[in-house]
Amino acid sequence: MADTVILDVDGTLVDSNYQHALAWYRAFRRHDVTVPVWHLHRAIGMGGDQLVAHVSSQEVEDAHGDDLRAQHSEEFDALIDEVAAFADTQALLSGLREQGLRLVLATSGGSKHAEHFLDLIDGRSYADDVITSGDVEASKPAPDLIELALEREHTRDAVLVGDSVWDGQAGVRAGVPFIAVRTGGFSDDELVEAGAGYVAHDLSELLDHVRREVASPQ
Repeated sequence: MADTVILDVDGTLVDSNYQHALAWYRAFRRHDVTVPVWHLHRAIGMGGDQLVAHVSSQEVEDAHGDDLRAQHSEEFDALIDEVAAFADTQALLSGLREQGLRLVLATSGGSKHAEHFLDLIDGRSYADDVITSGDVEASKPAPDLIELALEREHTRDAVLVGDSVWDGQAGVRAGVPFIAVRTGGFSDDELVEAGAGYVAHDLSELLDHVRREVASPQ
């Protein structure tokens, strides 16, 4: 039985993946590099420290990586007010706490955007800890965020909840079971291949699954 749930934020608790894809597209265009938006969407959930080379090339990373990350943040700032929490986010967070579970919010995003989303979902009222890309050496799909959450909570009995294949890969590398939700736009097959033991259609179904299978009996 798990005692801790490690929750991704972007694409899992807030509906932000497509705004991120568009912000990256605009940042690349500033350097006359055109990356198709569909390709960018497939990389959302991966940290910016790894995304640039993944969607373009190591040459682009070497020449423009730091600028691109800063410009993505600028472009996303212009879109952030369009981002909304998913309808069942509050019910999920409160439901997990009612099961006696500790909650860690772990995001590959930066602290500035994380703080905005925490306000949006009243996250600090529910979370025992918040970890962002600034707290670790490498973001997802590296396992650093997950491993830091385990270290801070002094547990190995955790599950990871996320919406992307990059979440799943990070969970597998950290040795933590992965529960996926379809809110990020990835298919069931892709999420299972990335390590998901269960794929929920939405947050309501996810909470029902946790209540049945994950939480310790009260």
